[in-house]
Amino acid sequence: MNRLTSWTVGAACAIAAVAGLSALPASAQDVAGDRQDLRQDRGDVRQDTRDIRGDRQDIRQDRTALRGARQQLRDAYKSGDPNAVKAARENLQKARGGLRGDLKDRRGDLRDLHRDRQDRRADVGDLHHDRQDRRADERDVRQDRRDLHRDLAARRASRP
Repeated sequence: MNRLTSWTVGAACAIAAVAGLSALPASAQDVAGDRQDLRQDRGDVRQDTRDIRGDRQDIRQDRTALRGARQQLRDAYKSGDPNAVKAARENLQKARGGLRGDLKDRRGDLRDLHRDRQDRRADVGDLHHDRQDRRADERDVRQDRRDLHRDLAARRASRP
């Protein structure tokens, strides 16, 4: 009976030690992965911000071009030349199309920026939770080691 008990205690200790030691690296990998995700998200947010800044400049230029195209159309109407009016209308349509395209790009970049910021917030939360889990796992490993040493000492003491 004593042999069965010591065998059971030894097996339980070994299982607890293996389970405790294997929990730690996985948690550490989660933290490292979350840090990598955060770095990637920071880069994405920066890139989206640069894209939006560029889109704003493009929109500013397109609005200036649109004002010029409108003035050109006014001047063409004043001149009465049908070819000048036609060319001015085409130029105005191009300017409007360019502005619409740039506004659409900016909306898409804003959407990307909001999505990347949400991803970053989620990754910060994941990192926080993984760090908490890791601390709990480290405490569990320490407790499992203490239990293992205590059980081994009891087993050694009970041997004749």
